[in-house]
Amino acid sequence: MKRPLLPSQKRTLSAFGDNIRLARLRRNLTAEQIAERADISRNTLIKIERGNEGVSLGNYFRVLAILGLDKDLIKVAKDDELGRILQDAKLTVKERVSKR
Repeated sequence: MKRPLLPSQKRTLSAFGDNIRLARLRRNLTAEQIAERADISRNTLIKIERGNEGVSLGNYFRVLAILGLDKDLIKVAKDDELGRILQDAKLTVKERVSKR
């Protein structure tokens, strides 16, 4: 059984969908135009713009590509501060053995 998203995760996904919708509107593109170009249904685009968790990442990516924002996905986790801290905490400094 699929676990539901936490409320904070739902808010993040909803904000992501809002950003996609605003990007579409800034470009003066209709939902029909984007859906046709991305080869998805208008209903799927509406779900994307609402941040629906059931829509595949591939469909989100298609819409971002139409809007010219597909390169933004590369920025996800690029500067992983927490990961770096955890990695550095596991690193051990090896002491050199005396040459004597």
